[in-house]
Amino acid sequence: MEVLIKDITSELEKIAPTEYAEHYDNIGLIVGNFNQKVENILITLDLTEEVIFESVNKKCNLIISFHPIIFQPLKNITGKNYSEKVIIYALKNDISIYVIHTNLDISWNGTFSYICKLLEIKRKKVLFPKHRTIKKLITYVPSNYADKVRNSLFQVGAGNISNYSNCSYNIDGFGSYMGNEKTKPFIGKSKVFHMEKETCINVLFPSHKLNIIKETLFKNHPYEEVAYEIHNIENENNYVGIGIIGDLKEEMNEYDFLLFLKGKMNFSCIRHSNFVGRKINKIAMITGSGSFGIEKSITEGVDAFISSDFKYHDFFKAEKKILIVDVEHYESEKFNKKLLKSFLEKIFTSISIYESKICTNPIKYFY
Repeated sequence: MEVLIKDITSELEKIAPTEYAEHYDNIGLIVGNFNQKVENILITLDLTEEVIFESVNKKCNLIISFHPIIFQPLKNITGKNYSEKVIIYALKNDISIYVIHTNLDISWNGTFSYICKLLEIKRKKVLFPKHRTIKKLITYVPSNYADKVRNSLFQVGAGNISNYSNCSYNIDGFGSYMGNEKTKPFIGKSKVFHMEKETCINVLFPSHKLNIIKETLFKNHPYEEVAYEIHNIENENNYVGIGIIGDLKEEMNEYDFLLFLKGKMNFSCIRHSNFVGRKINKIAMITGSGSFGIEKSITEGVDAFISSDFKYHDFFKAEKKILIVDVEHYESEKFNKKLLKSFLEKIFTSISIYESKICTNPIKYFY
């Protein structure tokens, strides 16, 4: 069966909605056409010339990259730097490039879903919830049709609150209306005032599902004109945001914890703050650069905070309250390749999906 790029991106955006990406990010289809047929897929953390050559050799005409190759606007493409060369090579070889970055980090089923399984962490919530990711729908339905409309909304993702589903608040009352000569009322007659017993349905839903929620409402609501309201909700969403807070399967001392982390995630080395003789159970983690999470982790009563790119003075912020664990940036994000490969392979069985074998880590160590 023919698979198009839009088929691939549609599935990816189910686990990492584009609406969740940070405002400064550049995600989505960077090079290519959504209607292009996909031959094979190569997944990489970064895009380099070597990755493009690898894609050509593996006959992959779609590259999914975690980091964007274009971050700032380009005024020209002349091949003067590596990013421009990558774009030129991609265009010459008819290779499309799709980027899935902070939206994968922020999604509950994204970056940390693989890491938590690997470390056997029981996730509790995100470290920094993303604001305005919850909306509320209020609609008014003839009471005899309330069950149909309500259930249809549940089926597309409305009414989920933490571990509960099918959540709604319903109020019975009476709605009034009178249509003009251009109307064909579902109940009543045009130009005649009518009172109808109605149910007011209130449901919460993730903001990225706005379009499907509205489509479902209009499809299942019997009225010619649907009365509805949609509001942004300021409630904290503990399932969408940067970083995680969770518990280890069993507590361990600091030394054993670092050995455990190093072995499970195959780190070559780890930097850390001073040991203070505490047990490690509750941890927080931000993949990539995350030193901004130190204070929040301390506030949350975390035993160890794991991230990358800490500066010298950041380690003083531990103040014997927390173990700061600094892992290499590339190493903390490399599992995204495995996550995306395993996700896509379950859906698209007619094409080959490869993890790039190129280590794109620009940092080297002299031992």
